[in-house]
Amino acid sequence: MCTPTCSPGDWRKAPLADGYPDEGAPERAAQGHAEFEVDGVAMVRLLGPQDRLLTTLEHQYPDVTVLVRGNRVSLDGPAAEVEAATRLVAELVELVRQGVDLDPAGVATSRRILDSGGAPTEVLSQAILTARGKAIRPKTLGQKSYVDAIDENTITFGIGPAGTGKTYLAMAKAVQALQRKEVDRIILSRPAIEAGERLGFLPGTLTDKIDPYLRPLYDALNEMMDPELVPKLLAAGTVEVAPLAYMRGRTLNNSFVVLDEAQNTTPEQMKMFLTRLGFGTKMVVTGDITQIDLPTGASGLQLVTRVLDGIDDIHFARLTSDDVVRHTLVGRIVDAYTKYDAEKQARAHERREAHEFANRAERRRGMRKS
Repeated sequence: MCTPTCSPGDWRKAPLADGYPDEGAPERAAQGHAEFEVDGVAMVRLLGPQDRLLTTLEHQYPDVTVLVRGNRVSLDGPAAEVEAATRLVAELVELVRQGVDLDPAGVATSRRILDSGGAPTEVLSQAILTARGKAIRPKTLGQKSYVDAIDENTITFGIGPAGTGKTYLAMAKAVQALQRKEVDRIILSRPAIEAGERLGFLPGTLTDKIDPYLRPLYDALNEMMDPELVPKLLAAGTVEVAPLAYMRGRTLNNSFVVLDEAQNTTPEQMKMFLTRLGFGTKMVVTGDITQIDLPTGASGLQLVTRVLDGIDDIHFARLTSDDVVRHTLVGRIVDAYTKYDAEKQARAHERREAHEFANRAERRRGMRKS
């Protein structure tokens, strides 16, 4: 019998089968068994509506049979998988006790964190801030490292595919810094570049023309702060949302500055933005180098990773499909496109090498004829 306060190593485990296998029979993985009682935790929160979290747990360890009776949980299957599943359940129980709302993605993420040697209770229980009853926190090991890097460095680059929380977490850290009075204002910026389409003439004032590009930043602000407070902060200049072009000629002191969609900056724009850094200011630059919408020329985000790599107080956090926290399909879509791009680059490299080989052969033939 065990409660959530005990360690997984204390849970009762025993072999399921006695005796020795018949000679000549195929060797079978050692079987294991663990059972324990969850005290003080609502089982519906642990298992989820319609037992969705239980189903996710079974998908994570398909060879392990999970049986729940009341507050008692038992696990049966290959010993190694039973031990791993036991550690996962222990972490999930502790997360629920700490008030974390679990979902199927959280169960899968917890398993990945455990497999990488981390502790889900240390990653998923770290709330950056609570807005309208919802805690905003890192949900993957990569996101936790990204958030820690923001705390520890003056300039942090968050580079990764869509859905990895690059901008959302950066804005949460900005709001947190403002609430703690660590900075006097928040400045949010984006380059005004269309995503592969021409919008043409937009009616209205200059603000009306720019707003569509900045709308995602406004939406995130309204999620993290009181919607009635946001217009007042914008009017007072405490929160500023502006296109990147408005940054030229300024020195930003005592501010938390977030540049979003930085893959669509030119090298000149990136240099201009970074050199706006003033005293008491922290900068976070986010972008996805696989979604560049610039019509021509190099991306400033791609170049800066080579130019500033290795400089103290500047950190490059690289997120992957494992850090995607949108629909599970998004991670698979990212992986599929990454594989396609890699194969496309390999084919292009092979064509270039074949072309160069043919040119060399042609030159040698020409030299022999002469």
